[in-house]
Amino acid sequence: MKRSRRFLACFIILVFALQAVGCGTGEGAGKPRRVPIKVAFWGSPEEIEIISSTINNWQKSHPDIEIKLEHIPFGSYVSKVLTEIAGRSAPDIIASEVNMFVSFAGKDVFVDLEPFMDKDKAFNLGDFFPEVVDRYTVNGKILGIPRDTAPFACVYYNKKLFDEAGVPYPTDDWDWNDLLDKAKKLTKVDKDGKVIQYGFYSDMWPNFILSNGGKLVDDIKHPTKCLMGSPESIEGLQFMVDFSYKHKVSPTSSTMRNLGLGVIQLFMMQRVAMFLSGIWETPMVRKVKDFDWDVAMFPKGPKGIRRFGTGGTAYSILKTSKYPDQAWEVLKALSGDDGQIILAESGLAQPANKKIAESEHFAGSNKPPANKKMLNEAVKYAVYDPFNSKWREIRDLYITPEFDLMFNGLKSVKAAVDTIVPKANELLKEGK
Repeated sequence: MKRSRRFLACFIILVFALQAVGCGTGEGAGKPRRVPIKVAFWGSPEEIEIISSTINNWQKSHPDIEIKLEHIPFGSYVSKVLTEIAGRSAPDIIASEVNMFVSFAGKDVFVDLEPFMDKDKAFNLGDFFPEVVDRYTVNGKILGIPRDTAPFACVYYNKKLFDEAGVPYPTDDWDWNDLLDKAKKLTKVDKDGKVIQYGFYSDMWPNFILSNGGKLVDDIKHPTKCLMGSPESIEGLQFMVDFSYKHKVSPTSSTMRNLGLGVIQLFMMQRVAMFLSGIWETPMVRKVKDFDWDVAMFPKGPKGIRRFGTGGTAYSILKTSKYPDQAWEVLKALSGDDGQIILAESGLAQPANKKIAESEHFAGSNKPPANKKMLNEAVKYAVYDPFNSKWREIRDLYITPEFDLMFNGLKSVKAAVDTIVPKANELLKEGK
């Protein structure tokens, strides 16, 4: 959710002019032309470094392919790629996060990758988390190879603030009541009653619906009806809203705006003791010196249910590619072990490859957070957004505006979802 806010605001083309064999003066004559493969992606400087390093390493042993990396801002990514497809200047390979993927799949722009895998005995899709592979499998066709997975499962916590308050650190078997109890004990006010340290913050509302037994829709793969108005969904959202307005242990949306700071900054300034996000916050928190912190799995709901939203990224080959065989080789490099290791060690994302995710490069790494291994368990409880080409539009047009009112105390939970549900149902009928 927060990742896109940190992405670069400019359009960059990164062309890797890596040395080819015999590129000296006069020696290149008669040499075969290098096959150009363009890869489109978005992301922060860390993302650029990960992809650049992966491609640089691979390119050294594959001089017959010239890889061009096209960096596109997150906000315009889908429209830009679709425009390039229409203009016959499309990339050969694109990265897409889980909801972008749905938008592209609805346009029928992806190549089925199964024939490539059938011929390529060196590639084993079984190395990847099956729950993640399933997201990119549409009507029996494998349309994307996952790079990473991103459960909204990490409750980041400041050990120093816990120690000062005499509060035990959270464990992965805790529940919502434990979270609320700790948040209350970790919230501090000054002599005038003004909160100077908050116990908890989250804007990841799907977790509170899902962990209370609610659902976003009737069927994730083939949604036809929005279920956000169910009693379980309303109760879960109310619990979340109450952190700010009833218990006053979490800053309101308006407070966050007035502070002019994101939760990651407040956490690093020790003004928020816990916050919910994904593993992608790690590179930023690691930069803070002498800061003792860790993560715990998002707690179970009051009925003992453990569920949370999730994200992630996959690579796909477009049908417009002139060189699908070479594109497959590049795609393998992007999602292969070397790239997964670079990704894992950066702390930016959880590798979709189980072997790498469970290795010393990620779960067994001595870099913080210490509890990264819980994310490999968390994959089992992650729930993707509905697979419908209109879901992004539903979120942008209806859910986000209504929840802004709700989280600012201007509308009740029930009134907000009562507005969302009928409009969502209409758009779900139009989607693919």
